[in-house]
Amino acid sequence: YDNPRYRPPSRIEIMFGRLKDWRRVATRYDRCPTAFFSAIALDATVIFWL
Repeated sequence: YDNPRYRPPSRIEIMFGRLKDWRRVATRYDRCPTAFFSAIALDATVIFWL
């Protein structure tokens, strides 16, 4: 068990868990990749500021 080695993946998993709270990103209602990635950027910004 190497704690520093497993720390970055867990942060990434936590970020995706928070993004899944936003149903639009989790279910991917946007079929256009540009709209999908812009929704991810917007949601990540809101999560960062909260």
